[in-house]
Amino acid sequence: MSARIDLNADLGEGFGPWRMGDDAALLDIVTSANVACGFHAGDPDIMVETAAAAKARGVALGAHPGFSDLRGFGRLRIQESPRRIERDIAYQIGALQACAALAGARITHVKAHGALANLSNEDAAVADALARAVAGVDPGLTLVVMPGLAAERAGERAGLTLVREIYADRAYAEGGTLAPRDAPGAVIHEAQEAAARVVRMVGEGAVFTLGGRRIPVAIDTVCVHGDNPEAIAMARAVRAGLERAGFSLRPFPQSSARSSAAS
Repeated sequence: MSARIDLNADLGEGFGPWRMGDDAALLDIVTSANVACGFHAGDPDIMVETAAAAKARGVALGAHPGFSDLRGFGRLRIQESPRRIERDIAYQIGALQACAALAGARITHVKAHGALANLSNEDAAVADALARAVAGVDPGLTLVVMPGLAAERAGERAGLTLVREIYADRAYAEGGTLAPRDAPGAVIHEAQEAAARVVRMVGEGAVFTLGGRRIPVAIDTVCVHGDNPEAIAMARAVRAGLERAGFSLRPFPQSSARSSAAS
């Protein structure tokens, strides 16, 4: 494994006057931010403000598209055609590109959210819709994927630059997907436990399932969910643990994204 690693969080997940988590504190810890684009959370004010805050801290900025599901926070599996999914993702990427431009920033990557991400890991048609949307908006954008699953394969077919992600605060099912949130032990809440798991996974280049299976994978970035109540403590513990283990925390290498703010 490389001695370089990225630490990311899903941010900008409020709506109107309501805010989810402490984005400002997380932006002082992480090296990349994935910003909600208005479908599962977020609005133009939040997107512009989050983009500006990320730019001020040198944090890489990415789009975090999901299903149109504000009430369910993007965790409801919505049955839509691949064509609709592709267009909805492209729409959301474009929305964040525009808001980032107002903040003098640009987006460099895309990471799917919630039920959309889970489906893209399981369903080749959904995965291809995600990859087509990213490549269609800007083939220079990096796609963040879980390793060994359908979204990774779709990104490879589309010729996209890929970044492989593991999760600090989620456990894994036997097939390498995330365990359902309602499964015992699926969500990790204790910061030091999460940090120890991450250091082991990154150090060994593998994820470990709830059943004890070891799955070798490539790892480029680690996610801490911003909506986890323990997110700040967990992000600090994960970062400190990785640094003690000899890893340098930096944004993953960016490809030549052509956002409107870069033109």
